[in-house]
Amino acid sequence: MLDIKFVRENPDIVRQNIKNKFQDAKLPLVDEVLKLDKENREIKQELQALQADRNRISKEIGKLMAQGKKEEAEETKKKVAEFAKRMEELAAREKEVEADLKKNMMTIPNIIDPSVPIGRDDSENVEIERFGEPVVPDFDIPYHTEIMEKFDGIDMDAAGRVAGNGFYYLMGDIARLHSSIISYARDFMIGRGFTYCVPPFMIRSNVVTGVMSFAEMDAMMYKIEGEDLYLIGTSEHSMIGKFIDTINPEEKLPYTLTSYSPCFRKEKGAHGIEERGVYRIHQFEKQEMIVVCKPEESPMWYDKLWQNTVDFFRTLDIPVRTLECCSGDLADLKVKSLDVEAWSPRQKKYFEVGSCSNLGDAQARRLGIRVKSKDGKKYFAHTLNNTVVAPPRMLIAFLENNLQADGSVKIPAALQPYMGGQTVIEVKQDK
Repeated sequence: MLDIKFVRENPDIVRQNIKNKFQDAKLPLVDEVLKLDKENREIKQELQALQADRNRISKEIGKLMAQGKKEEAEETKKKVAEFAKRMEELAAREKEVEADLKKNMMTIPNIIDPSVPIGRDDSENVEIERFGEPVVPDFDIPYHTEIMEKFDGIDMDAAGRVAGNGFYYLMGDIARLHSSIISYARDFMIGRGFTYCVPPFMIRSNVVTGVMSFAEMDAMMYKIEGEDLYLIGTSEHSMIGKFIDTINPEEKLPYTLTSYSPCFRKEKGAHGIEERGVYRIHQFEKQEMIVVCKPEESPMWYDKLWQNTVDFFRTLDIPVRTLECCSGDLADLKVKSLDVEAWSPRQKKYFEVGSCSNLGDAQARRLGIRVKSKDGKKYFAHTLNNTVVAPPRMLIAFLENNLQADGSVKIPAALQPYMGGQTVIEVKQDK
C-alpha cells in the first residue's frame, strides 16, 4: 500500500505505474482516492473546528448560568446540541470515507523498481544468468511420477480417493528424500546465519490482507469455515505477520528468518500436461526465508536471498537460471522479483522452483511494522521473501538431473548425511 501523501503529490507517477503493469482498469482508482482523501481531510478540519467551537460555547454556558442568565444558557445549549449532531454525522461519514479510501489504496499496485523490465506477462520475463551446465543424457527420462513409481514412491490414486485431485502420498525412499531435502535446506540456511522458525500454519484475515493483494487472496487462500482463520499458502505469510503492529529498535535489524511449513493453495485455473503429477498441487512443504530490514538495505538483501537459492540447488547438482520478472508478472505489492528456474533434462527447458521478492514497505505499511531509530524517528521497515526449496516440485528437478541410465538415482554428497549415508536410490526389483 502506498503512502497517501505520495499519491496526493505524485498522481501521474501512480497512473504511469498502473499502465506499466497493464492494469488500466485500475486507473480510475487514482482519481477516486484523491477525491476521498480531499473529503477526508475536509471532514477532519470541520470536526476540529466544531470541537473548538463546542468547547468555547460550553464554557460560556457555565458563565451564563453563574450570571443567572438561564434563558441565554438554554439557547446556547441548543447550539452545542446542534454541534454535537453535526459532529456525529461527520464522524459516521469519516468512517465510511476512510474505509473506502483504505480499500482503494490497498488495490492500487506498489511502485515498481525502475530496473524492472516492462512486459505484459511471464512470457516477457528476462533471463539474467545461468549456473551450471544443462545436460540432456543419451537415454530417455520418464515423466517424474513414472520415475517415482519405479521406487514405489508415490500413490496419487489413493490420495485422489482420500482428498481428491491435487494431493499425493509419497512413500519409502521418495518420502525420505523429500524430508531429507527439507532438513538439508533448514541446515543450509542456518549455516548462512538465518534463525530457524516453525510458524503458525493458520493466520487471521488482517494478516492475510496485510501480506498480499485481494486478487492473490482469492486465488490462493483456503478459508476455515466459521472462523477468522486461513490456511497459509506459504510460511512467508505468518512469518511477516509475526511483526504485525510492532515498533522494532533499529539496532536489532535486520531480522533474518528461515521457516518450515506445509503450504495450502487453491491453484485456480486449468493447467497443462506438464503440471500433472506433483508440479502444481494443493498441499506441499516448503523451506522459506524472510528478511525485515532498513529500507536502504533491502536491495542488498534481495541479491543475497536469490543467491542463497542458487547456491542451494547447485550443491545438489541441479543447473539453474535466474529470470527478472517483468512489470506485468509482478504481484501488486512487489517492487522487484526474480524467479529461480531449474533445468529439466526431460523437457529440455527450465521451470520455476522458487521466487525472490522485495516488497519495499508495502507489507510493513499494511501490517504496521515500524522501526524506531536511535533519535526516536519512526519509519516503515522493508520486507523481503524467497523460496529456499519447495518439494515435492523440487523433486522433479532432483530426480531428472540425478537419474542414471539403469533407472537408479544418485544422491549428491551434500544430501547423503540426511539419507543415512545412502549414495543411490535403487529401482525396486519387481519393477
